[in-house]
Amino acid sequence: MARRSSMRYFEARRGRVEIIPMIDVMLFLLVFFIIVTLQMIPDAGVALQLPQSSQAEHLEHPKVVVNVDRDGTLSVEGKTLSEQDLTAMLRAMPDPSQTQVTIAASRDVAFQQFIHALDACRSAGVSDVGVATLPAGAAPDAPATPDTPEH
Repeated sequence: MARRSSMRYFEARRGRVEIIPMIDVMLFLLVFFIIVTLQMIPDAGVALQLPQSSQAEHLEHPKVVVNVDRDGTLSVEGKTLSEQDLTAMLRAMPDPSQTQVTIAASRDVAFQQFIHALDACRSAGVSDVGVATLPAGAAPDAPATPDTPEH
């Protein structure tokens, strides 16, 4: 009888694939790639009726896009800010003098509202400020998002 139990002990065991840890790893990778992909999507901003310019040049995506809506509200990445909040946010950047800011103002915005946004950027120490416009041949009534601004 002892011989029989010792034979079982030395029998080759079949390998087992553990599926639960594999599912955990796959879910972790899925969440990781979703988060990384969402961080790669640029800020689309608010749909604005941008003014047209015959001298517009294509710019790479700037670091900060300040949207000025028809009623004069300032927003960055979907957050509504006051002029003081915008200045404080830009001052908190690692090097405000090297920060690229594009102001995307609706063509219906009063020029004074645009100047308020520009003043907030300049008082934070930002020297690289662009203005989002549409190229001269673009349809003027189509809403534009300043994800690839022209200035």
